[in-house]
Amino acid sequence: MAALWLLLLVLASLRPLAVPDEGRYGEVGRWMLVSGDWLTPRLNGIPFFHKPPLLHWLSAISLGIFGVSELSLRLVPALHAGLMMTALYLAARSVSSEVIARRAAIMLGTSMTFLVGGQYINHDMVVATWISLAIWCFAFAFMAGDKPDRWLARLGFLACALGMLSKGLIGIALPGLVIFVWLIWTRQFKKVLYLPWLSGLALFCAVALPWFVQAQRTYPEFFSYMFVGQQFNRYTAASYNNVHPWWFYLLALALLLFPWVFFALGQVRRVTSMTLTSTIGLPQAWWRLCWAWVLAILVFFSIPHSKLVGYILPVVPPLALLAAVGWQRTMAHRASAAKVFAGIVVVNIGIALVLLLKVGEITQTTRTQDIAAVLACEASPDDTVYVADDYPYDLPFYLQSKKPMVVLGDWAQLRKRAGDGWQRELFEGADFDVQAAKVLQAPEVLAQAGHVPGHWYVARTDDPLARGLTGWQLFYNGAGWKLYQSALGSKGPEAAQHKGLPGCKHQRQK
Repeated sequence: MAALWLLLLVLASLRPLAVPDEGRYGEVGRWMLVSGDWLTPRLNGIPFFHKPPLLHWLSAISLGIFGVSELSLRLVPALHAGLMMTALYLAARSVSSEVIARRAAIMLGTSMTFLVGGQYINHDMVVATWISLAIWCFAFAFMAGDKPDRWLARLGFLACALGMLSKGLIGIALPGLVIFVWLIWTRQFKKVLYLPWLSGLALFCAVALPWFVQAQRTYPEFFSYMFVGQQFNRYTAASYNNVHPWWFYLLALALLLFPWVFFALGQVRRVTSMTLTSTIGLPQAWWRLCWAWVLAILVFFSIPHSKLVGYILPVVPPLALLAAVGWQRTMAHRASAAKVFAGIVVVNIGIALVLLLKVGEITQTTRTQDIAAVLACEASPDDTVYVADDYPYDLPFYLQSKKPMVVLGDWAQLRKRAGDGWQRELFEGADFDVQAAKVLQAPEVLAQAGHVPGHWYVARTDDPLARGLTGWQLFYNGAGWKLYQSALGSKGPEAAQHKGLPGCKHQRQK
C-alpha cells in the first residue's frame, strides 16, 4: 500500500495542470495563501462560492509548506486517496480475511480511481473519502451490538462534517442514505434511537457550521447561492453542462475500477439471496452494506441530467471489496491466479502511466503554461494582464501573480445569455464583491490599454479582438495562445530592474 501511494505521487509529478478544473481549484488555493483571506475562496480575486472551502484550505496549507507546484496541490487528493485505501483495508480485514483485505486494497490502489483520480485537483476525491469513512464508522458502530458504539458513531458524525466542508450537503445525504437503506435491509433500524445524537450533532455543528455561518454573515446571499443555486438546482435542473444518459455511471465504474469491477458483478445474482454464508468470504450484513452502498449512490447520481465521472467515486471502496470476494470465489483456487493478478496490476499501472504522460501533449493548446513561462520573466509585479474570449485558468498559478487579471467581455449581454461556463463563474461571484468586480471590464478598454506601458494581453490564437488592434505588438506565439505587449513596452528603467514575477524562477527550473 505504501508503494502504491508513492507510485501515485510519482505519477502526480509527471503532468502539468489540467484545465479547467485543476487550474481553477489550484489557483483558488494559491490565492487564499497569498491573500491571507481564509474565509472567502476567490478566483481571480472574485468570490468563488461553488463549493465549500476544505479543499482550498488544505491546498493553501500544502502550498505554504512545500512551495507552489503542481505536486504540492496534488498532495491533498493523494492523501485522501491513501486514506480511502487504508480505511478499506482495515474495514475489510475486520469483516473478512487478511487475504481479501489485501486484495481489495491492491485492487483499489491499482485502479484508475486511485492512480488518476487520486491525484486530480478537485473536490471529488476529498468528499468521496469522507463519505466512505462516515459509512464505515456508522456501519461498525451499528454492528457493535444491540446498541451502537458511541465513539465510532461520533467519528461518523465528524466524517460527515468534513464531507460537508468538502462539497456540501452530499457529505451528509449520501452516508445517511446508504446507512438508512442498509439498516432497513438488515432489520436494524431501531438501533438509530440509541445513536449519541446530542454529542454527535454537537461535534458535527462545531466542525461544519462555523464557516457557513460566517460566510452568510459576510455575504447575505451566500446560503441561497450555495445551497439553492449550486446544489439543489444543479441536481434538479437540465440546463447545466455535462448532460449524459442514465447509464453513464455504469460505464464510468467499468473504467474507474477496470477490470476488477467485473469480479464484483459476479456477485449480482446473489442480491436476492437470504442465506449468504461465510463461504463467500464476507458475512451477510457486510455484503448487504456493500450493495446498499453501491446501489443507493449509483441511483442518487444517475437521476440528475448533469453527470461527471468524479461524482461516483464514493462507491469504489465497496466495489473493490466485492471484487476481492469475487476473485476469491472464482480465481483464487486456480494455479495461474497469482500470475494473472500480477499481470493485471502491471497492465493497469501501464495504462495510468501512458495516460498521464500523454495528457500534457493532448491538452497543449488549451493550457497557457508556455505563455506563463515567458510572461513570468518579462512582466513586472504591477503590470496588468488582460484576457478575453476565453479564460486561462492555469495562467495565474504558473505566474504566481498577486494582481488579478482584467477579464474583457460584454458583461451585460453575458448575464442574459451565458451558459454554465467561466463567464458565469466570474459575474456571479462578482455580485458578492463590488470592489473585486472591477476586473470585469468592457472590450473597448483594450484599445486604450495598448498605448499605456506595462500592459499585456493574452488571447487565443484565433481571438477576434486581437485583429486590427493598435498599440499592441505580438510578443510570443504559443501553442494555443498568443501574448501581446502594449506598444510602449515597460514603464522605464526602474520597472526593468524589478522585472519578473515569482513564477519566473519556477518556470526556468522546469
